[in-house]
Amino acid sequence: MSASSYALLLTCEHGDNRIPREYAALFKGAKDVLDSHRGWDPGALDCARALSRTLHEPLLYVLWTRLLVESNRAPTNRRIWSSYTASLPPAEKEKILEQYWWPHRRAVEAAVKSKQRGGKTVLHVAVHSFTNYLDGERNADICILYDPRRAEKSLCERWEGIFNELDPTLRVRRNYPYRGEADGLPTWLRRKFPDRAYVGVEFELNQALVGTKRWSATKRTVAESIRLLMS
Repeated sequence: MSASSYALLLTCEHGDNRIPREYAALFKGAKDVLDSHRGWDPGALDCARALSRTLHEPLLYVLWTRLLVESNRAPTNRRIWSSYTASLPPAEKEKILEQYWWPHRRAVEAAVKSKQRGGKTVLHVAVHSFTNYLDGERNADICILYDPRRAEKSLCERWEGIFNELDPTLRVRRNYPYRGEADGLPTWLRRKFPDRAYVGVEFELNQALVGTKRWSATKRTVAESIRLLMS
């Protein structure tokens, strides 16, 4: 399959650390945690919006903190709930899922189906960011996460090569610091759509880049890399 047969879908699951007013009491005194990488993905929404503008593609995103409910986990995963919400009654959890988790899932699924029209395969790029320090310094600027058992592998290998040509100074790694087949939104969608219909990639940026002199150039490089990947 040629890259020209792909249709791009952009999402961002941890765009901000907002808390619905009705659940504010659960997070009293938690400002430092909410502002940290535990509460959201700094820089991810900024990058995703830049991609959306440059590539003229709509963006689906979540602004509620992942500590309310983890938008990048399945409902059956216990890690979907944080220490602030894990003890809530089942009925309250169902309410949170319906109001703050399901809308994004349903919108993304609908977008995948819509973009498949005309025989296109959807290339889903879910934009995230990772903290530079966790059990030691992480040796990467950009990470591309995918399921190596699917058609995504060859596409991501090509994407890494494009990055290396555009900016050899960027440290690009595949399936680091996380595994692409672990529980996440792309994993959820892979179970619903076959290879010919859907290719999902979690795109991770090092938060150490955010706000630096390299940040604007990095966002431009990411956009150009996707443009070349789709050409």
